Amino acid sequence: MVVLSKIYTRTGDAGETALGNGARVAKHSLRVTAYGTVDETNATVGLARLHAEGEMDERLAAIQNDLFDLGADLCRPEMEKDAEADYTPLRVSQGQVDRLEAEIDSMNSNLEPLRSFVLPGGSALAAHLHLCRTVSRRAERMTVDLATMEGVNPAAISYLNRLSDWFFVASRLANHGAAGDVLWVPGANR
Repeated sequence: MVVLSKIYTRTGDAGETALGNGARVAKHSLRVTAYGTVDETNATVGLARLHAEGEMDERLAAIQNDLFDLGADLCRPEMEKDAEADYTPLRVSQGQVDRLEAEIDSMNSNLEPLRSFVLPGGSALAAHLHLCRTVSRRAERMTVDLATMEGVNPAAISYLNRLSDWFFVASRLANHGAAGDVLWVPGANR
């Protein structure tokens, strides 16, 4: 359980922060940047939820929770030492990836196949979901970069990869029957 009785600690005033295993690293380290961008993704999901209702809002709430799991996963390096930890560290699971895939398939089954690239926009919800998509892609790029240097849970990378696809299909669903997708017209303004 997390208990936060004091919000500031002053321990980061010199530009360092603690990882989940207690190690101190620079706040600009790639690991901190990766999970910070996951947190930024979560904030954009919060904005999208202002425009979501029903099942879409429920799915976005589940994603927000998953993103906290993902941040906890990324803030704990040295996965091979998990067995020695005092508690089982939280890791993103393949089941979370599978859930995203099932939801993508379900949402996509209601949509016409694409015949053009889609521009971000349409309804307010769709525009916010496109923002979620682009920020989650950045989090994915940073996490993949981190994985070239340090251990990263492969399911975390898979989750981020599926997540941006989820946001794309969800944005199309948000526009379905409403404003409609905003289609790219190549060279329209030449």
